[in-house]
Amino acid sequence: MTRVLSPLRTAAAAGLCLTVAVTLAACGSQLEPQTVAQVNGTTTGGGAAGTAPDGTTTGGATGDTGAAGATGGGGSAAGGGSGAGSTGGGGAAAGGAAQGKGANAAAGAGKAASCDGFKNQTGITDKTITIANVADISGPVPGIFESAQQATRAYAAYFNSTNDICGRKLDVSLLDSRADAGADQQAYTKACESSFAAVGSMGAFDSGGAATAQSCGLPDLRSTTTTPERQACSTCFAAQSVDPDQVGSAMPRYFLSKNKDATQHAAVLYINAGAASVNASRFRNAWTRAGWKIGYFQGIDVSEFNYAPYVQQLKDKGIKLVSYTGPYQNTVKLLQAMKQQGYQPDVFIQDATIYDQRFVEEAGDAADGVYVYSSTKLFDDFSVKEMQLYRSWLDQVKPGAVPNYFGLYAWSAARLFVEQATQLGGKLTRASLVTALEGVKNWTGNGLHVPQQVGAKTTSSCASIIRYTGGKWRQVSSGNFMCGPLLNGG
Repeated sequence: MTRVLSPLRTAAAAGLCLTVAVTLAACGSQLEPQTVAQVNGTTTGGGAAGTAPDGTTTGGATGDTGAAGATGGGGSAAGGGSGAGSTGGGGAAAGGAAQGKGANAAAGAGKAASCDGFKNQTGITDKTITIANVADISGPVPGIFESAQQATRAYAAYFNSTNDICGRKLDVSLLDSRADAGADQQAYTKACESSFAAVGSMGAFDSGGAATAQSCGLPDLRSTTTTPERQACSTCFAAQSVDPDQVGSAMPRYFLSKNKDATQHAAVLYINAGAASVNASRFRNAWTRAGWKIGYFQGIDVSEFNYAPYVQQLKDKGIKLVSYTGPYQNTVKLLQAMKQQGYQPDVFIQDATIYDQRFVEEAGDAADGVYVYSSTKLFDDFSVKEMQLYRSWLDQVKPGAVPNYFGLYAWSAARLFVEQATQLGGKLTRASLVTALEGVKNWTGNGLHVPQQVGAKTTSSCASIIRYTGGKWRQVSSGNFMCGPLLNGG
């Protein structure tokens, strides 16, 4: 049996179809004590620095709001409905953490602009520039996008270890959107009031704060966009650019060439929550235009525990290719139900949230042979220098943290923010940063992912296909990334 996984994107970004509701439970994790404190509105930042496995200092120095690298009087988290907290990314360089040069340097290879005329403003003091990260931390699946906050903190730690922006260190304010549009709106209200920009954010229901961010002119450089409302926000961008109506053709064309018969007997299943049903419809439309024939289209409720009836339908309808859009925990249930009923489709397709060690651990032997199509490089591809930095500093922020799709794009977003802010120098304002982001083209985060049209907000048309076999993920598609025309999912 060949199993394939299609990438999670709210609208097929970079040839990988991102589905929003998958985000509902995409990345469950154990929450670190600091994150629990942030959710509860207790102290999270500043204070004593942390300690790395080798005994070296890794945490931020104390600061007015727990700012990394700043000095002052300790840190406290803001309470309230958004579960706000503030945490430093790191002060002095942490022992054992990688350092980059040239394009991989913390501030990038671009020339820093003069700081003449630099002014304090919302979120900027004499010592710090506060950036907010809004992510689903509590909610139906605790810790689902904790990786986005970890990665943003990790880049702040990397930058603060050796750099500043016109004398200011980065302070990361952590806000919890709780997988809820209302909580997202509350968090962005707080970000508008106290942060200069939002960076690396990730939420399943990010429509809530879209109008709020735009109304206050807040630059919102996200990991990934998941709803049309956020994509339409004039001050909102993402390291993984997405147009909900655009679906990449690389994956469906790949399987048309490799297993055409299966594509003529295909099913699209999805988690019945959030925007997943809308996105699944777009995938069905686009893949049909690519040449697939979809014989079964079905949503499955979040609370569903009995997958047997759906498997029976797959068998009865003669389905040979199954595409599922949903959290990896539910994917495991579906695969187990298939195994129990002796059903083995020729192709099983799931998105890039499955490219996660936690899925492998929960799925056991059911994971062997699955394919993912992804817009990122392999997490263990250390020939990519930026991957070394991401993994190294992630481990400094939280030793043993699992790298994943959304965390990688949050790191990329943080780098892009720093590079643009550094190059603006004394001209840095919310408005000037938005203008700068509008001009960003072919952003790859120094080779971490496919080229993204951040300013144009269009879906990337490129992807690679990787496979889990023999206990390891390997790329099986040829070349670097496959590229193809975008398909209309409407």
